[in-house]
Amino acid sequence: QVQLVESGGGLVQAGGSLRLSCAASGRTFGTSAMGWFRQASGKKREFVAAIAWDAFVTRYADSVKGRFTISRDNAKNTVYLQMNNLKPEDTAVYYCAAGPNIWTMTSGNPEVWGQGALVTVSS
Repeated sequence: QVQLVESGGGLVQAGGSLRLSCAASGRTFGTSAMGWFRQASGKKREFVAAIAWDAFVTRYADSVKGRFTISRDNAKNTVYLQMNNLKPEDTAVYYCAAGPNIWTMTSGNPEVWGQGALVTVSS
């Protein structure tokens, strides 16, 4: 089994930047693809970004393209989400996720979820 723990959430002003980290522990075999989702208050959880095991194939939601960058360090069993030019509409709880391939992320069906990290963007 694998456990995911997010960190790096907080409050930032619009236009600022923030980097989220997700550390994986336990047996990660079979959950090579990683991703990020977010859920704003009163809204459905939505896909944000995903990265394949080799770190070269990535996918982003249209709302964050050009602003967010997903990356991973397999040696540290950690995935990151660099968020730049943050907007108030980015305010949400961000969840790290893992699955067997990148399609489990883009389809909204990862196998493992983190506990979530709150990101608040003020105007």
